[in-house]
Amino acid sequence: MKLIRLSFFLTAVMLTPLVNAELSWDTALTGAHRSEGNADRNAARHPQETLEFFGLTSGMTVMEVAPGGGWYTEVLAVLLRNQGTYLAAHGTPNGGAYARRSLGGFLRKLGENNDVYGDVVVTELQPPAAIVPAEPGTVDLAVAFRNVHSWMRADQVEQYFSAIFAAVKPGGIFGVVQHRAKPGTSLEVMRKSAYVTEEQVIEYAELAGFELDASSEINANPRDTKDYPGGVWTLPPSLSGDKENRDKYLAIGESDRMTLRFRKPSN
Repeated sequence: MKLIRLSFFLTAVMLTPLVNAELSWDTALTGAHRSEGNADRNAARHPQETLEFFGLTSGMTVMEVAPGGGWYTEVLAVLLRNQGTYLAAHGTPNGGAYARRSLGGFLRKLGENNDVYGDVVVTELQPPAAIVPAEPGTVDLAVAFRNVHSWMRADQVEQYFSAIFAAVKPGGIFGVVQHRAKPGTSLEVMRKSAYVTEEQVIEYAELAGFELDASSEINANPRDTKDYPGGVWTLPPSLSGDKENRDKYLAIGESDRMTLRFRKPSN
């Protein structure tokens, strides 16, 4: 497994990106490769605005941490194909049943459309066993979407941030989108609800060595009251739990989210 993974990584490093080429936003966002219903969520997730805020340009090496089912993979794989490198730092086959199912589904997705995903480099990041998702100091931009609460629940959040910091090159960026809790929310409630305070995310990032570079309200949703017994999963797209009030939660939309851009110091 390690030798196969290394061969993939070396192939990625040897790619010659077409620096300053146009990014294919229309195709990436609304192309026929998008899974059913995924493009409909562009309006709630603002992928172009978010990735532009993080500083995405052609020629970059971009690492997405914990890509899950690949919602952002559908966008990034198209944008970076033949003009950059996209690393999908997924879980490991030996990381438990959930991680195994998630990775298996992700690999099937890639295998079913080689024209789109043929250049995607799948690596591993799942502490404590897998903590080197890329050669240290080689990633221009790392991104993580709605993952911090999961790392907290697994008591691995500091390990994830440290591994990401090591992978990012000096001066590089780590972009985070996360369900946003009200200030003063306890750690226990954060873990249970999946809403995390901005202060807590910034603390984790700074502890790893990152500096807060900028924040944005691109993914804010003031309709989100964040007080649901079932946590963030009460809202779309999950809509789990309170079936009687489904219309109410559809009207609220997806969660209120922070969008934070961190930079690794250059020295």
